[in-house]
Amino acid sequence: MQTNFTEAQLADPATQRSNEILRSCVHCGFCTATCPTYKVLGDELDSPRGRIYLIKDMLENNRKPDEKTVMHVDRCLSCLSCMTTCPSGVHYMHLVDHARAYIERNYKRRWDDRALRWLLSKILPYPNRFRFALACAMLARPLRKIVPDLRLRAMLEMAPDRIPLASKNDRPQCFPAEGQEIKRVALLTGCAQRALNTDINDATIRLLRRHGCEVVIPQGIGCCGALTHHMGKTDDSHAMAAANIRAIVAELDGKGLDAVVINTSGCGTTVKDYGHMFRNGPLAADAGRVAARAKDISEVIADVGLRDPSHAEPLRVAYHAACSLQHGQQIRSTPKDLLKAAGFQVFEPRESHICCGSAGTYNLMQPAISVDLKTRKVATLEATLPQVISAGNIGCMMQIGSATAIPVVHTVELLDWATGGPMPPSLAAPPEVPVREEAHA
Repeated sequence: MQTNFTEAQLADPATQRSNEILRSCVHCGFCTATCPTYKVLGDELDSPRGRIYLIKDMLENNRKPDEKTVMHVDRCLSCLSCMTTCPSGVHYMHLVDHARAYIERNYKRRWDDRALRWLLSKILPYPNRFRFALACAMLARPLRKIVPDLRLRAMLEMAPDRIPLASKNDRPQCFPAEGQEIKRVALLTGCAQRALNTDINDATIRLLRRHGCEVVIPQGIGCCGALTHHMGKTDDSHAMAAANIRAIVAELDGKGLDAVVINTSGCGTTVKDYGHMFRNGPLAADAGRVAARAKDISEVIADVGLRDPSHAEPLRVAYHAACSLQHGQQIRSTPKDLLKAAGFQVFEPRESHICCGSAGTYNLMQPAISVDLKTRKVATLEATLPQVISAGNIGCMMQIGSATAIPVVHTVELLDWATGGPMPPSLAAPPEVPVREEAHA
């Protein structure tokens, strides 16, 4: 794609990077075939190629964003399926991130939209605030049917049936390895996940320790910044990311770390991009060190090797591939291979590359599109007749779990169970489901 940025514009590192990305696009349209919003809405401007044209025009002309451009950029899930499909290697993630930051600086949203985005940015990254907000939503949930605003209704429907108590394992501390120590790792405990499901971090710590890893929760670790980053709130997201970088570097320069373990794939994609986010600042070197050591939990367990995976029942597992894992981090077979090695029967649904519609805060800000994608995803998962659905991202788990009676658990919970940990609480009485020959492994 030909671009016409001026030398003055290209002096801005973000614009220079966007120029590189735009020039790599050859208009082939392969991305439209795998774009979830294009599949739902059928509008070229709701495909990556269409959004690229809108973003190019906006950035090249230093144009104040108009309502049309903002609407189509807002509708992007950042699922990054287009990046997996693209034969030219267009790094759409960095381009749409730049567009969102540009819109945040130069476009005045309607008051209610501004209020919602501010509210989400001040609640979701903070576990205690989020836990309190969930409690309020639980009280108001019976009124959700009469709430006219779809976004507020989505927020009420998000409230779980119960809110777990804060886990003691989330506090800064060190857990020694069981037996011989093979690795020393830091665990990113997350933010929203700590309010929604404490079993995931607990299972992760048990699994890592059982596999010879000393696990440290660094002092000062917190939200990775992804939730605000994808809303274009760069100052907020970079402040959170910088705090994590400093916390992890303190461990790197202390006793050292072999890996920074992440069990929420949306966070993993962001942390692995810290090097790019801070490339032009004083934290560039440290950000690169942290990004280089960031690993999804499945990568770490695959590296050390699954030990004695003989304790779980051989359940039928429908594996949901989170977009941030399969597209953002290009991790596809590893979680499935681990589940199979643990004795589970693993099935992947049709169109496994298509997003479930969660996408961070997307299900709260674009509920109509999100519900459509959720309905499609749940139908394909249920078609495999599973006894349990496995995923590697808390957002996907909440999204899918709100629309099915089949238990939805984190992959790490199943691996923990298989190697000697407790059965995941939601599997206390797994449903008996007959095998159907047409279900595809």
